[in-house]
Amino acid sequence: MSNTTITRKDHQAIVQPAGDVVAAQVPELRSALRGAIAEGAREMTLDFSRVRMVDSTGLGLLISAHNSVRKAGGCLSVIHASREILELFQSMRIHQHFSVAGDPAEER
Repeated sequence: MSNTTITRKDHQAIVQPAGDVVAAQVPELRSALRGAIAEGAREMTLDFSRVRMVDSTGLGLLISAHNSVRKAGGCLSVIHASREILELFQSMRIHQHFSVAGDPAEER
């Protein structure tokens, strides 16, 4: 049973993982991302509103997804990332490769 939600509209896909982007969850998320790209999604948005943690396997998946979408002529972005995830992305310089936006609720 898939816990990853995908909303499609034309060439856009919003992918919302149901939980943390860690080794145990990466195969499901990878499958969802590959499926969306295969179906023509070129603007891939990952909604991290339910993600609290990303491990090294998850980081690898994000880089791979970015490369795949870019090869297909599109772009990848992450929205609603927690403060901790934003800090991780900044320390790893991942935010230099694709757009990353924080969670508006944490900015208050």
